[in-house]
Amino acid sequence: MLAAGVGRRLFGDGNDDPPKALLQFGDKTLLARHIEVLTALGVEELIVVVGHKKEMIEDELARVAPEGFARTLFNPRFKESPILSLATAGEVLRSGERVLFMDADVYYHDDLLKALINSRHQTCIILDQDFVPGDEPVKTCVRGDVLVDFGKKVYEPHDMVGEWPGFLTMAPEIARLVADRADELSQGDMPGFVYEDAFCDVMKASEPGTFGFEDVTGIPWIEIDFPEDRERAATEIRAKIAAYKPMGERVGDAAE
Repeated sequence: MLAAGVGRRLFGDGNDDPPKALLQFGDKTLLARHIEVLTALGVEELIVVVGHKKEMIEDELARVAPEGFARTLFNPRFKESPILSLATAGEVLRSGERVLFMDADVYYHDDLLKALINSRHQTCIILDQDFVPGDEPVKTCVRGDVLVDFGKKVYEPHDMVGEWPGFLTMAPEIARLVADRADELSQGDMPGFVYEDAFCDVMKASEPGTFGFEDVTGIPWIEIDFPEDRERAATEIRAKIAAYKPMGERVGDAAE
């Protein structure tokens, strides 16, 4: 889980606010909600890459995480490119285990993560077709049931596109390749790359179909980057999460 950034777009430059992982909706922080969902789905360990106000995240982990479940890795260059936070997690990506990658600033219904973790694809990206196109969303592009492009800027022809909610899983070998590519992209004093570049480069270098996908359209979620996102999360998205029923439950209701 990447939680090192300073949240410039939400709080402004030079902010002294807590990390976005500690934003609270209802009676829980985002971090507490993540841990609640992860433990319920059988995830064995959480490693959080921290930077900005790392002590606050460590305090929250100590408060809400089961003993031995979570630990942190510190990115000392957290004010620079986000690719450095992904590279900081190299030891995790090279662990030889299937890895779940998460952005920390996402508010979502549990089914979003459940669809990903329970996918038949060891390496899997989720996508939501219900989104507003533009430069900001990270896009997942599919052609002929195969992922062909990924990122804020995409170039490959495709017949389906969705926004990426910020979560994916990687088989052990793919995770290792992502770690290697993140290291390569991190070279230089001020790397200009984002972590999506590492995922995209490995995907495009892999055999077609190595990266699978799950369509999570209809499951409520929001990534909190801007003040308006925070407002939507507290009102519209929180209400949608509370009202959401999984497809199976909706079918049962219709039958009654």
